[in-house]
Amino acid sequence: MAKVKTAYVCNDCGADFVRWQGQCTECGAWNTISEVRMPTISKNTSRSSGYAGATVAKVMKLDQVDLQDVPRFSSGFAEFDRVLGGGIVPGSAILIGGSPGAGKSTLLLQIMCYLAAQGPALYVTGEESLQQVALRANRLGLPTNQLNMLAETQVETICQLAQQEKPRIMVIDSIQVMQMADIQSAPGSVSQVRESAAFLTRFAKQHQVAVIMVGHVTKDGSLAGPKVLEHCIDCSVMLEGDGDNRFRTLRGTKNRFGAVNELGVFAMTGQGMKEVKNPSAIFLNRGKEEAAGSLVMVLWEGTRPLLVEIQGLVDYSPLNNPRRVTVGMEQNRLSMLLAVMHRHAGIQMSDQDVFVNVVGGVKVTETGADLATLLALVSSFRNKPLPIDLVVFGEVGLSGEIRPVPSGQERLREAAKHGFKRAIVPAANVPKDAIAGMTVIGATKLTEALEAL
Repeated sequence: MAKVKTAYVCNDCGADFVRWQGQCTECGAWNTISEVRMPTISKNTSRSSGYAGATVAKVMKLDQVDLQDVPRFSSGFAEFDRVLGGGIVPGSAILIGGSPGAGKSTLLLQIMCYLAAQGPALYVTGEESLQQVALRANRLGLPTNQLNMLAETQVETICQLAQQEKPRIMVIDSIQVMQMADIQSAPGSVSQVRESAAFLTRFAKQHQVAVIMVGHVTKDGSLAGPKVLEHCIDCSVMLEGDGDNRFRTLRGTKNRFGAVNELGVFAMTGQGMKEVKNPSAIFLNRGKEEAAGSLVMVLWEGTRPLLVEIQGLVDYSPLNNPRRVTVGMEQNRLSMLLAVMHRHAGIQMSDQDVFVNVVGGVKVTETGADLATLLALVSSFRNKPLPIDLVVFGEVGLSGEIRPVPSGQERLREAAKHGFKRAIVPAANVPKDAIAGMTVIGATKLTEALEAL
């Protein structure tokens, strides 16, 4: 009997070690290294070790590479195609993650039913029975007469049947329950997830089949499994949304065929997921009266501007350490902005509780929201309502300067399209040609922006 080989792999970054140790020296995480059994491969078995799917190695010049564009095909959802960079690329490996109940299976089932009417499609379920999937499809009113279904968890069997069916697209729900016969560990372990994803990725490249894999998330919201899972696939997207919120956001975190950080917005309804054509109109569902601490900012998500309302609340705190609570943005960023405002604008909130909320469940990842955050907090601190037709964006530096942000004119045009009449922006983002119906105020320092209120 052949000796079983073992390895020690970090669950966070996928680094290999010869023995167990408490801390991973690659990513610095503690207690993430676990023992895994390596697959036993026969000497007579030829198996590709890469993810690209090439069976024959060949050296060529860079200018000899074929630059013909790969034809994409639509998923039936313009928002989903936007996140992927314009559509689904044949032979691509896509990983979609999200918390339980976010709507991953519902969205993919709608996409597969649409694509099955145009060509062969295969939906592989490993968590639900075929009856459960059929009941969901009937509840959503989807056509069920052309989509091929398979309930299987063995990756080799799935790929063997897929070669016979020759689908154009295949869904694996989910990668955490898939397993390979030559891996001795349990499904969901580091080795099973890594080898299963690599096998499916090679199958996608060799047979030009688009493979969409569903991934679980951990308690902190990150994708479960080894980090190599995100490295071997082509696109990684996250479907975010709380159970009490009917809106879902699909954000791209990795894309080899388009821009990252692209955002798609969906609404969960009784008929499934419905795409939102104009997300700004939803996030701007404000009252008609002016309110202190409420302000609209313009974010840049991927390739389009997005108007979002930000709310700030400043109240006296009886605690020795006042609270700093943020929903939708980084808390450390708020602490830094409060220090800048105290140092360079003379407004002190060290004895105040500060709360910041980004309306609609949007997560702010760019620094263009700095100026709007500070102006909303000053409005609440002074109990001075801001004009309802005012829009603000800009980055605030540690020395109190207001730095320009990318695509400033596109942001202003989007705000003018929604009826905003005034704007406070960095001086470098003031357009040379005036925008009809809008007064743009440029500021180089934080004090200038405060004086413009």
